[in-house]
Amino acid sequence: MAFAVVAHYHCPPADEATVRAALLKVREFTRAEPGNLAYEVHAEADRPGSFVLYEQYADRAGFDAHKGAAHFDELIVETVWPLLTKRTVTFAEVL
Repeated sequence: MAFAVVAHYHCPPADEATVRAALLKVREFTRAEPGNLAYEVHAEADRPGSFVLYEQYADRAGFDAHKGAAHFDELIVETVWPLLTKRTVTFAEVL
């Protein structure tokens, strides 16, 4: 069963360019992962520093592999997360 992730990231507007650049790099790497079906990055309209990510994987194992990738650690854990003021994540099974 396909597995989806919806994440909302919020950072100070001063850090928006850094977060945006990292998320776009992650998108390139993630779309090449064997278990990835979709990875979309959105900037919220009229909310500087706010992003919505939609990710879909063939299954939970595909997502787990994504979290174990070197690019996830470098670009998300080490670059993006420290700049966030708020992060919410929803995990879902695709019907």
